[in-house]
This record gives sequence, C-alpha cells and structure tokens, in this order.
Amino acid sequence: MRKTNISIEIELDENHVPEKMTWNAPDGGVSHEETKALMLSVWDEKAKEALRIDLWTKDMTHDDMKRFFHQILVSMSSSYHKATDEEDVAQKIAAFAEEFAYASKIKG
Repeated sequence: MRKTNISIEIELDENHVPEKMTWNAPDGGVSHEETKALMLSVWDEKAKEALRIDLWTKDMTHDDMKRFFHQILVSMSSSYHKATDEEDVAQKIAAFAEEFAYASKIKG
C-alpha cells in the first residue's frame, strides 16, 4: 500500500488570525504554495456529518471571497454529478451557483 500526504501550514498573528497560509501536495507538484483561503471538509462516518475547517487570511478581499465561494459552488456541482451520477441535482447546484454570482455582483 502506498501513502501520500497533503499538508497546510498556517502562520497566525497575536490574535490567532491567519496571516499566511501555505499548502503542500508533493504528488501533485505543489510545494509551499501560498493561499489566501481554504475550506476543508471531511466525512465523519460515525456521526454521519461533515466536519469543516474554513480559514482565510486577514488580507483576503471581499471580492475574492465571493469569487472563491462561487467557484466552490460550481465545482460542487461537478463533484456531485461525478459522485452520484444525478445530473438533475447537479444542474440545480450549477443553477444556484449562477444565481449566487449575480446576487453577489461578481457577474453583471
């Protein structure tokens, strides 16, 4: 059996607010790549619920955060379709992503 590792390093200010974040994924060719935001979800099989970590640096702009959320919603549509083969529900997620883009004014 082969193992791999993905890691995240977070530098905090005196108030424990992220100032700098980097991530590593050696198998994907990523080494100390800086990021301004991350959302990590894992499935807790026993509790049957998603556990999440949402972090962003204090210099992440509101406009970039809106774009980040939009792109996550778009990718969720694709991932949902791939995981369940339920195209109709995936299309509803994609449609909501478009509505979100207009409502958040990242699309005019």
